[in-house]
Amino acid sequence: MKRLIFILLLLASPLAAVEPDEVLSDPALEARAREISQGLRCLVCRNESIDESNASLARDLRLLLRERLVAGDSDQQAVDFIVNRYGEYVLLKPDTRGANRLLWLAGPLMLLLAGGVGFGYLRSRSRATATGDAPLNADEEARLRDILDR
Repeated sequence: MKRLIFILLLLASPLAAVEPDEVLSDPALEARAREISQGLRCLVCRNESIDESNASLARDLRLLLRERLVAGDSDQQAVDFIVNRYGEYVLLKPDTRGANRLLWLAGPLMLLLAGGVGFGYLRSRSRATATGDAPLNADEEARLRDILDR
């Protein structure tokens, strides 16, 4: 029973996708690579970082990142190199500059717009029902009785 629990615990623990042949010999560079790769999206797996993904493209991105760091790039230079090659979609948390600002603000702006339209509709509807509840005059009552009697 203890062995079964131990095996289940091993299976339940998260596994890093970084393979031993990818690990850099310099621990400082490897730590930088692991930190950067946590913020880069696997283009195959969608919402997994390249550090967690087992896809071959994620492996290629991890190797490319490590090559850039060994070549002497700073963290930002390495990320910029990968973003220039694969686009901003590769970032798990894209920045809010430029065209992305419109995407970040579109949701709240649409919510405010929908709230304004809904408020205007309800307000005009309440005005219409308030004016529509006026009592009938004598001619209208006579006509209504005539229609109902038919």
